[in-house]
Amino acid sequence: MKKLLIVLLVAIVGCSGSEVEEQDDWAFGPFERPDGVNPIITPNSKTTFECPMRDSVLHWESMATFNPAAVVKDGKVHVLYRAEDLTGEMEIGGHTSRLGMAVSEDGLNFDRWDEPVFYPAEDDQKKYEWPGGTEDPRIVEAEDGSYVMTYTQWNRETPRLAVATSDDLENWEKHGPAFEEAYDGKYNDMESKSGAILSERQGDKLVAKKLNGKYWMYWGVPKVWLATSDDLINWKPVQNDNDELKPVLTPREGHFDSWLVEAGPPALVTDEGILVIYNAGNDGENGDPSIPDSVYTGGQALFDLDNPEKLVDRLDKPFIQPQEDFEKSGQYKNGTTFLEGLVHFQDKWFIYYGTADSRVGVVSWDPAKSK
Repeated sequence: MKKLLIVLLVAIVGCSGSEVEEQDDWAFGPFERPDGVNPIITPNSKTTFECPMRDSVLHWESMATFNPAAVVKDGKVHVLYRAEDLTGEMEIGGHTSRLGMAVSEDGLNFDRWDEPVFYPAEDDQKKYEWPGGTEDPRIVEAEDGSYVMTYTQWNRETPRLAVATSDDLENWEKHGPAFEEAYDGKYNDMESKSGAILSERQGDKLVAKKLNGKYWMYWGVPKVWLATSDDLINWKPVQNDNDELKPVLTPREGHFDSWLVEAGPPALVTDEGILVIYNAGNDGENGDPSIPDSVYTGGQALFDLDNPEKLVDRLDKPFIQPQEDFEKSGQYKNGTTFLEGLVHFQDKWFIYYGTADSRVGVVSWDPAKSK
């Protein structure tokens, strides 16, 4: 496959000086951190919310704001971000998560809503969502103009990948665990998270795309698996001939993704195939020696458009990794650039990501400058 030589600046990969790396021409980038705007969303100790579960008023986003979904609606970027309050145990996963909303006219500067738009409540999902909350959203648009969100339900026992839908991004209907009905509930009590539904770009919209008569979703950690659906709500994991989950992307010894791989933003149909942007964890002993142990970076993989299970290629180096102080300080001190939100907006591609389980950052790529 043809290669492009791209100069990766310090602002992109966090190396001293600059260096020339080979990057496959199917890959997106180089992405740059815009000057003077990051982090774009940080904890806020002033906003309050009357929690229906605790029957009390809480500072719902005072602890952390991170791991965002993103979508373009009405000519503006809407970011749904995970927010944690200060209740619970002072450890990762020990707080309650809700989803807040921020809106931007330029993709960089955001106005935030005072209250969360998605949260645990006295509903039929309480047993899955309380007390840990609702986490790590990804959003695509359906063909009818509604929105489909995958997210993690966390009851502090088992994380479950779940689905919700909305007509306006504000009022949501919860549909429960994504795999609840598949194979008579075989995977309902298995740990699952990180659902990246296959989409195609239509203008500035990422719309769920059917291939071979089905919707597809890349999902999971520490490997990435596939699932299919007829309705974007009920999903069926892809199995091998032994009726076991069939991984399509796995960790690689000696690389930045040696510890784990995890599905990132919505997968995307491109001219070259299916682009899967994923999160990667480095194993300090068996991974990339230039990256510290347990650091989360970002990778890209290409899958066959005719066969979404078939891996065609993947980058050998991360295209983004923690560099700035806010990306390496917070709840997860090893550092993360945890990718979940991808939008096409004003002729550029924007990725919104969580940093150290504490804040939200943004990078952008202008394809016109890469020609």
